[in-house]
Parts: sequence; structure tokens; C-alpha cells
Amino acid sequence: MKNDKVVIRRALIGVWDKAGLADFARALERYGVEIVSTGGTAAALEAAGMKVRTVENFTGLPEMLDGRVKTLHPKIHGGILARRDDENHQRQMQQHRIEPIDLVVVNFYPFEKTVAAAHVRLADAIENIDIGGPTLVRAAAKNHDDVAVVVDVADYAKIAAELDANQGAITADTRWRLARKAFARVAAYDAAISNYLGAHTGDRDAPALGESFSLSLEREQALRYGENPHQTGALYGRFHEIAHQLHGKELSFNNVVDISSAMNLMLEFEDEPNAVVAILKHNTPCGVGVADTLKAAWDKAFATDPDSPFGGIIITNRPWDMEFARAVNELFTEVLIGPSYPDDVIAFLRKNKNRRVITFDAKAIDRNEPDLKKVLGGLLVQTPDLTIEDPRKGKVVTRRAPTDAEMRALTFGIKVCKHIKSNAIAFVAEDRTLAVGGGATSRIDPVYAAREKAARLKVALEGSVLVSEALFPLPDGPTLAAEAGATAIAQPGGSLRDDKVIEAADKFGLAMVFTGVRHFRH
Repeated sequence: MKNDKVVIRRALIGVWDKAGLADFARALERYGVEIVSTGGTAAALEAAGMKVRTVENFTGLPEMLDGRVKTLHPKIHGGILARRDDENHQRQMQQHRIEPIDLVVVNFYPFEKTVAAAHVRLADAIENIDIGGPTLVRAAAKNHDDVAVVVDVADYAKIAAELDANQGAITADTRWRLARKAFARVAAYDAAISNYLGAHTGDRDAPALGESFSLSLEREQALRYGENPHQTGALYGRFHEIAHQLHGKELSFNNVVDISSAMNLMLEFEDEPNAVVAILKHNTPCGVGVADTLKAAWDKAFATDPDSPFGGIIITNRPWDMEFARAVNELFTEVLIGPSYPDDVIAFLRKNKNRRVITFDAKAIDRNEPDLKKVLGGLLVQTPDLTIEDPRKGKVVTRRAPTDAEMRALTFGIKVCKHIKSNAIAFVAEDRTLAVGGGATSRIDPVYAAREKAARLKVALEGSVLVSEALFPLPDGPTLAAEAGATAIAQPGGSLRDDKVIEAADKFGLAMVFTGVRHFRH
């Protein structure tokens, strides 16, 4: 950096979001900073009792074209982009009476907020594309050797404190940090515009995915390593707005994946009035229980597979209580997740330094975020799988229809099976998983695996129901399910041999529903 500290003598301020604006401007006034401002911002500052020099006065030209042209002027951009140590630049500034601008404070028209509204018109979206703001920000960020740029309201207090610490100056390190943040903000803004407009071909309803797809995310956390110790990892986005760590070691790459999977599973039970406890391992459910209390739900979930919870993830839909915490404490777990923890419970859980304790805010989750998968040379993008089919609305294909109790169990099982890796099946009761199988290369292997594990753990499958996240291509699926004691099946249907599968189900007196919906999870 050429200048360690830049004394701020003139600031250009033009913001849409005026939160904290007056206090920040007063901090500038304390050091005699001249404030140059645009229409709405100037009015807000004057209403707060501050002296403002208008852009019209600064440039000698009025705002025009309904405010579309305000700051796009050589006197503005010359004042920002001129190098202070370049004699030629300084000579040209004097020649054209260009005054230097040392600080640019800008936030943009609310394009993202505008297009997030229901039924927004394309014309309204386009009108909320900011032109002057990003141009000012790019100019100031480019010339960060001599100019500071602020694009985030959250930085106002930090900049004010730095001005106080440096007699009205901003350091080179801060200007460099602010410049990087400014370029990232412009990139994110442009990405939002590109993604939205890329999904339009004229003023028609937008398809879910468009001609272009851009990402611009800020790094939230540098991770110790990636999926394995020889890989580098980092977390980008706003994960920490949703999941907040209260205790324990720093989250790892795999922890974040597991926590995300656990929260997605628990979202399926957001309307469940009873307590729900889910246990996951390697981002796959290995036990889910529903009961009046967390402890009772835990007992049901744990009984599914007592081996897998060691080193696993536990999530609840209710605030934790001490009875449940004491039960969980008997087992080593990597991550505990809940909506909240009473003071005595969190104090108790913090006694184990090796576990992570997390709260999650379901309301902060944007369930419409696209689902992304990296492939060689590109990125697969799809709409999220938000469907949960109601077996009561499915097609009963067997002679016997499921009973009300079987329907309730099938409804529960569908919510869980959706989150097991394909090929996925689950033997369940109304309020708990009994045996799960998934991640296999055939449709039948998970059924064998689940039956064998249930037998080894002495978990009775008699009277259970079976849910499959994809179709059964052959009669062996229903046959093995019936032999294990299942009485009903829910599956998508659609096999070339559906008639044979139905015939096998009828042979064993099974009730079977075709839902018409599959949930591959690779």
C-alpha cells in the first residue's frame, strides 16, 4: 500500500438502506469531513440536522432522467479514481476543477428484495437494478490506495472507531479489507441480477432455472481441513445464521454436512406436536423416534440401531431437557442440535469439551434454495426436493387397503426414508424406525441388510410397514418384507413388472400404495 493512512476530508454518501446513517455521518462531521450526497440520502441527512453538499452542486449538473443519472459524471469519478501521488492525475484534476473524494459510502437499490416478493413484475425488477451505485463502489475499491469504500451498514461503527483512533484517518489494512468486501458485494449483486434475468424470456412467468447461474458467497469459516485431512476446506454463505454453535471444538467439513442433513430431516416434522428425536451418522438417519417426551423419543430412535449413534449427530424438534440430556450424555456424540437449551442443560452439556452443541433456527432456512452438486467441469443445479407425499392420496393397488394405523406408519416412514441414501428402505412403526437400509447398489440389498440387522439386534419387524424411496422392480421386495413381518408397503410404483410386484403383495396379504413420487438421494 502506498499510503498507510488516508485522512478523510470529503465523503460521497448515497444509500438506499438508511439504517445507522445519521450516526455515521455525525462521526464524519466530528473530523470536519465534507459530505456530498444524492437526493434521498441528502434529504435524510439534512432532516437529521447535518450540512450536506448536493451532487448537483458538486458536478454543476442536476439529477436527470427520473434520477437514473446522478453520480455518473467525470467530477465524481475523477475525484474517486485519481491517484494522489500521480502528478499528471493531479494536474488534470486542477485543470478540470475536480475535487478529491476520500470515502464512498454506498448501498444498492434492493434488487434481491424486490425479486423475492411474490408476483413481482419484470419491469419492477429491472427498475431496481442499480447502475450508479455499483459503478461508484468499483471505482472506489479499485483506487483503495487512496480511497475507502463502505458497502455494509454493519461496518459503520468499526469505521467510526477507526476514525477516532487515527484522528480522522483510515488505515491501509482497513481500506484493503473494505475494497475486497466491496468487490464481493458487487459480484453478489450482479449474480442476483444475472440469475433472475437469465430465467426470463420476455415478460413471462420465470422458469425455475435459467440460462445462467452464478454464485457469490462470502467465506464464513476456514475449516481445519476438508472431507479428509489432506484436503483444504472452507464454509461459504450464511450457514451460521441458521446453525449457531454454543459449545465445543470448531466445526469440521463433515460436521457441517451432517448438521445440514439433520436439519433437513427435522424440517419434515415441523408440524409434529410430539417430541421428535433423530440420530444421524454420515448424513444418513439411523434412528428416528416420536413420543410425548424427548427421552421416550430418544429411546425409540436409539433402539433402531444402538451401534451407529456412537460419534453421531442428534437433533430434536424441542428444547432439550435435563432427563434427555443425561440419557444422551451416556454416549459419545459429535454434535447435539436443538432449537434451544435451558441454562442448566447447556451447563451440563458443556462439561464434555469434545462435543459440539448447536442451536438451529428453522425460520432462517430458505427451503427454496437450489440444490447444487459439483461435477467435473461444471455444476448440476436443481430445485430442492420439498415434496412429501401423503400415502392416503396414493393409489391402493392391492386387494387390501392399508388400515388407518398402517397409513400413519407409512406417512412417518416416507418422511424418514426420503433422507436415507439410495437405494433406501425403512421398516417403521407409527412412531419409530425399526430398521433402515440404504446406500446399496441394488433395490433388494437394503431389505436384506435391514432384516439382518433387526434380527441381530432383536428388533421385531412383525406388524411393521415398509417404505421404499423408489420403485420395487421385482416381486422379491414385497416377498422379503412380508417374510420379515411387514403388513403394508408404500413405494412410487412404475416398474415394468408392477403386476408381478402387486401379485406378490396380494399373495402375502400385504396392503400396498403407489405414491407416484420417488426420492433419489445419491
